[in-house]
Amino acid sequence: MRQRFVLDTTAITDTGMRVKEGYETLCESANDILDLIAKARLKLDISCYVPYPSVYTELTSFFKRYGCEKEVFVKLDTWLVKKTPNRYEVKIPAEIFHEYIITMRQKINKARRIAEDFMWESSALGLKYEKREDLKDEVGELISKFRDKYREVMRHGVLDSSPDLDVLLLAKELDAAVVSSDEGIRRWSERMGLRFVEANKFPRMLREYLRLVEGKKDED
Repeated sequence: MRQRFVLDTTAITDTGMRVKEGYETLCESANDILDLIAKARLKLDISCYVPYPSVYTELTSFFKRYGCEKEVFVKLDTWLVKKTPNRYEVKIPAEIFHEYIITMRQKINKARRIAEDFMWESSALGLKYEKREDLKDEVGELISKFRDKYREVMRHGVLDSSPDLDVLLLAKELDAAVVSSDEGIRRWSERMGLRFVEANKFPRMLREYLRLVEGKKDED
């Protein structure tokens, strides 16, 4: 069976993977991973895809932001297959949508309760001070805490962007494994019955494939 992988942006940019592999910069990790993908393509006929233009655009934006060399962009265009998922033909079970709506409803209710708690807390702060200027620092800190809690509730374990959804749709279309460190993508990959590879394990997995093949050739 031919191996196919669909890469999320985090498959190449994940900080945890860089630490685990000992890379100092994002550009260094991207260059090395793309080299591994190239070798796997040539020696093992393994294909790695990225949804186009969503994930591809995110990756190029990361590379530009971190000042990666032109060589990294060339490798990206050469060794990752760019493909737009067929959103009109890929079939997703209705149960998946049903579960997703229930999950989002639960998160919205939880976020609403958090907002109510912070409103009460901010009202209490208002009673402590007569002048608005005196409130500024404490309210600013309260707003920062609210944003962090709200983001954690609403984004953790859900698909919150079109690139995330494109990764799953393309993997479903190609019967491919998903490579990501995103919790929402992992969770919904499992729900859709897709194979999933954690981003921080992907480079070592490719190296192991290559090591066995190269070792077999040496024996022959």
